[in-house]
Amino acid sequence: MDAEARIQELKRQIEYHSNLYYNEDNPEISDYEFDMMMQELKKLEAENPNLAAEDSPTKRVGGTAKREAGVLVRHNVPMLSLQDVFSKEEVLHFVEEMQQQLDEPEFVVEYKIDGLSMVLRYENGDLKLAETRGDGINFGEDVTENARVISDVKKKLKDKPEYLEIRGEVYMKNQDFDAVNERQELLGKKTFANPRNCAAGTLRQLDSSVTKERKLSMFIFNIQQVRGMTIETHGEGYEFLKRQGIPVIDNYKICKTGEEVWAAIEAIGENRGKLDYDIDGAVVKINRFSDREKLGATSKVPRWAVAYKYPPEEKESVIKDIELSVGRTGRITPTAVFDPVRLCGTSVSRATLHNQDFIDELDIGIGDTVSVYKSGEIIPKIKEVKKEKRPKGWVKFRIPDVCPVCGGETVRDKDTADIRCTNPGCPAQLERHIINFVGRDAMDIKGFGTVYIEELVRNGYIGSIADIYDLKNHREQLIEEGLIGKEKNTDKLLSAIEKSKENDAYKLLTGFGIPNVGKAAARTIMRYFKTIDGVKEADMEELQKVNDVGEISAQCIYKFFREEDNEKLLHRLKESGVNMECKEQQGEDTRFLGQTFVITGTLPGMDRKEAAALIEKFGGKVSGSVSKKTNYLLAGENAGSKLTKAKELGTTIISEEDLIKMTEEN
Repeated sequence: MDAEARIQELKRQIEYHSNLYYNEDNPEISDYEFDMMMQELKKLEAENPNLAAEDSPTKRVGGTAKREAGVLVRHNVPMLSLQDVFSKEEVLHFVEEMQQQLDEPEFVVEYKIDGLSMVLRYENGDLKLAETRGDGINFGEDVTENARVISDVKKKLKDKPEYLEIRGEVYMKNQDFDAVNERQELLGKKTFANPRNCAAGTLRQLDSSVTKERKLSMFIFNIQQVRGMTIETHGEGYEFLKRQGIPVIDNYKICKTGEEVWAAIEAIGENRGKLDYDIDGAVVKINRFSDREKLGATSKVPRWAVAYKYPPEEKESVIKDIELSVGRTGRITPTAVFDPVRLCGTSVSRATLHNQDFIDELDIGIGDTVSVYKSGEIIPKIKEVKKEKRPKGWVKFRIPDVCPVCGGETVRDKDTADIRCTNPGCPAQLERHIINFVGRDAMDIKGFGTVYIEELVRNGYIGSIADIYDLKNHREQLIEEGLIGKEKNTDKLLSAIEKSKENDAYKLLTGFGIPNVGKAAARTIMRYFKTIDGVKEADMEELQKVNDVGEISAQCIYKFFREEDNEKLLHRLKESGVNMECKEQQGEDTRFLGQTFVITGTLPGMDRKEAAALIEKFGGKVSGSVSKKTNYLLAGENAGSKLTKAKELGTTIISEEDLIKMTEEN
């Protein structure tokens, strides 16, 4: 690939991942991987200045301003990024440059907190506004109401300068993050990947009571602007802020030489694992404000500071056990259980070993010392085995030839690495099958959590999907045994089960868990055949006439409805009064039926879920990736690689405004 093509590819990738990090709070890759792409782009642009466009991500601050948490406000002082460096040589070069341009400069070395940047504005000692970084140059989001419930944010100052603007990082302490995720699990909600994502999502949402409950914290790391008093250095500013009771970055060091600066960076690196919050580097900045003014800034970064990024974090641990779990399809998944280690803000003690091939490749057994890291700073993974630390009597782990749950025979799927339990009555498969059936995308039975399902299966109340609708016949016994709770809770769940009988039949088809038949496909199938019996009676040729149903999906559907157990299941569901017909009303607007949409980027007036709901309302399907089957790409700001692929394929690209017009046309 030539330089121009590589530059364009890097720009597309950086735009895509920058949007996920800054705007969606949902990164797919680690900070280190992103930094390496940015470094490569900078190097290529330096070597090929004629290819360095003004709109390059190397020259802009990441992120866009959104309206989730409140109105947009204009920045008084730009909230710029920092220039990243990755080696001792780069750090010493920065120090030498500063020494050449300034008269005996002092350097402040401090933690780089991993959170969400926020500015606080005070007038005569009173907090007037809190804003996020937004696009970094022009606008941020007003998050004042959320900021007021953060305990570290002072509403009034002891001293009262005419105007004070300070910038800091909103973050979560590890213990508070763990508590939030524990609460999310108990409520059956999605957990957060790391403290940074949780803090960012919490600060941007609308309900300040949620912000207060989640216990966000804040460190101030800079005085942006001050009127009515004189502060000459960063250190003096920190001392003033501490007198106001405002938390500032812990354990900062003031240095005069390059070696002192590097020693401070190394000390931070050695100490990072002992902190009760995450840091993603060390910042080196000029101490005197007058020196900062003299140096100024580029369009993206100040010239008076750099951020040193530590290498990706890895830690060693010892495997204590390898647990086997059985999925809904019978697939057996091994999981390594090891002594807990802290990585990227979370306590990690488990990592999947995928399958027997993966175990064989790494040569893993119980008792092994392994190197653990986080892929994309989210998913724990085992990198390698430290074989020199292997204990005596070690044996490589092998998945047994019997199911760990039911004792049934296991087989390896042809041409795959998957080992499955062959017993259709395996309780583990049943539990996961029921979880899928009652889930939001399927029958959506509110309050039917995993704990209840496990108890009802293990106590013999549920042996198949159909048994869910017979639970009402065991009401008194259920209340007496307390498997669902007391009388009120039991009746609430039984009522939700009864209500689910009225669902559109596409939800029932989704709930069957037929391979390759998700919610969108089930909706399309039911609109074509109208009834479950219509799907059951269709042959392979007829099934493949449905949009998005290929040969493999058709085979799965055909096989499902011809199995004896499933025929009995349908009969029982009909007897229980479960709706088997499509509820599409005559004259219902299905103008997008058979059309596939992909949504990318940040839309100006609605989020992606709202856009998807609007498309599905008119019969359309929303997919996660662009392909030849994609009819429309709904693109917002920072659309990234999906937009590029859509252009290459000739896919019709529409805006939010275009979509609204398409739904309003007669």
